[in-house]
Amino acid sequence: MLDGSMIPRSVRRMFDERSEPREQPVSQTAVLELRGRKHVVRLENLSPSGAMVIFQAMPHIGEQVALHLSDRGRVRGQVCWVRDGRVGVNFAAASE
Repeated sequence: MLDGSMIPRSVRRMFDERSEPREQPVSQTAVLELRGRKHVVRLENLSPSGAMVIFQAMPHIGEQVALHLSDRGRVRGQVCWVRDGRVGVNFAAASE
């Protein structure tokens, strides 16, 4: 479980240590629920356990969100990092 103790990513990732592949959506959008409001965002990449979205607002790391995906429906998650208009979301439960 994420507890909000993570810090903003300030250094670009030098090695890809991810345990699962990321899909690269082409111009795919989603709806991000944050603080009771819905925002249309662009998906940068997607995996069973999370997503990176293009979103100019600055949510707080550890903040609860929901992402509405066209093929998966509503997926709850937490903000795990924020950098340069991009937001990492870790899903509460991995999807297939």
